Amino acid sequence: MKKIIEIFDTFESQGLVEYQMNYKKGGVNFIGRGSDNNGVVKTVEEFGDIKPLEGNCLTVAMSGSVMECFLQEEPFYSSYHIKILRPKIKLNKEQLLFYCAAIRLNKWKYSFGRQANKTINDLMIPDLNEIPDWVNNFEYPKKINSSAEKNLEMKLDVDNWKYFNLADIFLVSASNDLLVQDYELGKTPYVSSTSYNNGVIKFADEKPSNKAGTITVNRGGSVGETFYQDRDYLATPVDVRILTPIKKTNIYIGLFISTILRKEKFRFNYSRKMGTKRLKDLKVKLPSKNNTEPDFDFMENYIKSLKYSSNLKKYL
Repeated sequence: MKKIIEIFDTFESQGLVEYQMNYKKGGVNFIGRGSDNNGVVKTVEEFGDIKPLEGNCLTVAMSGSVMECFLQEEPFYSSYHIKILRPKIKLNKEQLLFYCAAIRLNKWKYSFGRQANKTINDLMIPDLNEIPDWVNNFEYPKKINSSAEKNLEMKLDVDNWKYFNLADIFLVSASNDLLVQDYELGKTPYVSSTSYNNGVIKFADEKPSNKAGTITVNRGGSVGETFYQDRDYLATPVDVRILTPIKKTNIYIGLFISTILRKEKFRFNYSRKMGTKRLKDLKVKLPSKNNTEPDFDFMENYIKSLKYSSNLKKYL
């Protein structure tokens, strides 16, 4: 492991203000401190004598969405409280994206009241020789032209779906594990209430207590974020609830339902937690079989159709 400052040169942002920038379609990217759209707030005209910053670097939010990290490939302007990270040696796109993910994993250390300005240079990230082989050998999926595979796509007829009680499909429970800070580093994924990395914020030195094939739902934190867990895991007992299917399911059904549940998060917020009772009382709209039970076969086949039509079979 190395400190960020050993792999990247770090610079302060330009400190520009969004409302002073004139919008221009197809103009220069203006990078803010948000978590969406690669940090791009809008595209703007060039601003007076101030030249855009060169691309091929990382931008990291020091406040706002603290530790959000994005690769900027094109020239850009930047808001205040952003660090610019430029690699000391030439790195390819895949390596830079890997470091974005590695830096973003430090989000749990910060909050609205604890910004990252003074500590970012000393954060530990993998050294170059610790980057996994799959990063350097990654192949992007090719565009599919096969009409046979395109025909596998299935349509969603949401108007004919039916509402089902979540408690009739899943057992809702909380984990009995310790808090994340009570574990040393290890190999077991620890699921917390983040919205990233399938909810995993650490790998812990303890045997997993929760089974693969379940769905985790964030009670607090990033309220309503929902993930299918395909490995045995540990989980925070505070702000994550675990959905264990009453009937046997698989990863395809789990991915379908977790996506549907994530659509319900608008009903909840920091003050209205997505807790055990509210989950048990929740009704979700799903494909139905004979209007009496969820159509799990359709859910499975629909996700498989996406898998094949996108040529992503080897990644699932």
